[in-house]
Amino acid sequence: MNAAEKLKISVVDYLEGELISEIKHEYVNGEVFAMAGVSEQHNTITVNLTALLRQHLRGTGCKVFVADMKTRIQFNKENYFYYPDLQVCCQGNDNQRYYKEAPKLVIEVLSSSTERYDRSEKFDHYRQLSSLEEYILIAQDKQQIEIYRRNHHWQPYTYRDNEDFQFQSLDLSLTMASVYEDVEL
Repeated sequence: MNAAEKLKISVVDYLEGELISEIKHEYVNGEVFAMAGVSEQHNTITVNLTALLRQHLRGTGCKVFVADMKTRIQFNKENYFYYPDLQVCCQGNDNQRYYKEAPKLVIEVLSSSTERYDRSEKFDHYRQLSSLEEYILIAQDKQQIEIYRRNHHWQPYTYRDNEDFQFQSLDLSLTMASVYEDVEL
């Protein structure tokens, strides 16, 4: 094997390794990448959204999952496992214990190290999920939320400062203040 060749890990080996690993890894078609920790702002935004989503989804059959639950994406004989910051799943048959395959909504809180990837390749992969209706990108250094919707051909809608917005896939109206509560910008 020459230096340019890379060893690929199987899906089974990846999933087994994640069960015992002290750090999380994303899986990109045979390659694994360690994930970094998050900032206080990132964490606070995620906690705020988790609380808002959980309250709204109570009794609907939909569930909100946070950053420790993987999303599996399969297409063109390729496999990807990502850890979105938040995902909402509403299909009762999406019952894998350590990952989900049919999220209705995916939220990523942007950081300088992941923003480019979240906007490009990762977004391209998430769009392969027929269940996905909305992809949300949230800034942690300013009040800004971008919403991409399947039914609008994935065109971005950007909300800033004190604008209200809606997660249409969940029929949930929110305020910027509720998402950024206790976040120091």
